[in-house]
Amino acid sequence: MSKRRMFFKMITASLLRRRSRMLIALLSIAVGATILAGLVTVYVDVPRQMAASFRSYGANMLLMPGETADLDRQSTDAALSVISEEKLLGATPYRYIYTEFMGNQTGEGKYSTQLKFMTAGTAFDEVQKTSPYFAVEGRYPEAQREALVGKNVANTIGVKLGGNVRIAYDRVKTVNVGETQTELQGSAPGYYDAEVSVTVILDPDGTIKAVAMDLSRQTPFRVAGMTTDSFTDTYGVTHAESFTDQFKGKQLPLILSQSENDPDDYIDAVSGATASSKAVVDAVNAAAEVGVNTDTQQITDTERVTMSFTVVGLLETGGEEEDYIYISQRDMEDLTGEKDRFDVVELSVSGSSEELSAYAGEISDKAGIEARLVKRVTKSEASVLGKLQGLVFLVTLVVLVLTMISVSTTMTAVVSERRKEIGLRKALGASDNSIRVEFLGEGLFLGLLGGVIGAVLGYVFALVVSREVFGSDLQFNILLVPATIIVSMLVSALSCLIPVKRAVAIDPALVLKGE
Repeated sequence: MSKRRMFFKMITASLLRRRSRMLIALLSIAVGATILAGLVTVYVDVPRQMAASFRSYGANMLLMPGETADLDRQSTDAALSVISEEKLLGATPYRYIYTEFMGNQTGEGKYSTQLKFMTAGTAFDEVQKTSPYFAVEGRYPEAQREALVGKNVANTIGVKLGGNVRIAYDRVKTVNVGETQTELQGSAPGYYDAEVSVTVILDPDGTIKAVAMDLSRQTPFRVAGMTTDSFTDTYGVTHAESFTDQFKGKQLPLILSQSENDPDDYIDAVSGATASSKAVVDAVNAAAEVGVNTDTQQITDTERVTMSFTVVGLLETGGEEEDYIYISQRDMEDLTGEKDRFDVVELSVSGSSEELSAYAGEISDKAGIEARLVKRVTKSEASVLGKLQGLVFLVTLVVLVLTMISVSTTMTAVVSERRKEIGLRKALGASDNSIRVEFLGEGLFLGLLGGVIGAVLGYVFALVVSREVFGSDLQFNILLVPATIIVSMLVSALSCLIPVKRAVAIDPALVLKGE
């Protein structure tokens, strides 16, 4: 029989002769290894679990226009290329504008209610990734002219699922006026004395080239016909041109039409907006008195765009999102006449606060836009993660110490029981090293067996903790199995140091005398 087999037989025989005590030591090591393997598995996987949990609270990074670049499709794509695909969980663009809700249409072709709400154009497939906390009654919009309406907005305007909302937006358009012209500016009181201001561009011969109106202080539904491509005058005649087009080519001062038979050089008022039409004419005439020469080639004007949407979902978040109307990016582009323009892009990125800070710096350098961290999310995530990992480390350390104490106590009792055997062996010539190797061998064997049991039970323990705490399965790391076994054997070996020291210190003469 070889020495190795003989040594293994001695160890197993010794352990079997003292099954009760060794079972206690084995259970101590197995329990310690189970908690060690379980907590370490959780410790290693907890950053991913925490990141997934915190992503349910919304985006943790925002992209915004920078000093050197606007936030558009090109700059956004450049920013997203900085972040690796496995780290980027979602990227949701938003464009915000104020729109008017047009209430029920009356028999006169007017709208009974005008309320302003914030309208957001976005990509709904990405919203579900970056804002999983959105509670939607119904469904998200999937086609054009479908809207997701916040609960507060829905309650205010009285709309329900399947209903329609009609909104209007005064988008800015640019009017080309050619080379250097004379620019005139003036104002006059309009409906309910609310001010109407105008900008007038004159040709060198003094005729009007273009007129831009500021009607923001007028009642919106009354001046709706003044911003369309055609208008109906107060006498019921529909004109193909817009209200401001009839100013072109005329000389100052202007006169508002008083009857259907007025000459062509008179200005026809818009039906339902006589007071505002008169205010524009008065403002143009007033502008002649305060005109200044400027070098301008363009002026801006506004045109009203209205769209009707089917409400397919009602949004409830408990936050300011309930005050918004959400439409698709395509509908927003049709409404504003601007393509691929964003106000903010919300990102959900998996990573530590240090990684997110590095991404933000690289985005600013590469794309020229501003990347901001949502500190209330990133700081909370880092704080909770640090405390949780610290707790796991502390509990693991305490369990290992208790395991060492239990095993050391058991092995000390075993040494006391085997004093006569040890004394006899030493009297027969056994060296101190042989005594050390035998007891350490028993401890390492217990550590090996307990480590294997603990590695298996530890994974089950970690899986239960992960499902109960984080609500998801964990990613098992196979390297934790040998690591658990090695640590268990090391703890067992350290636990045997004091008992082995006592065993080596036994005096065979005293033992054989019975002392």
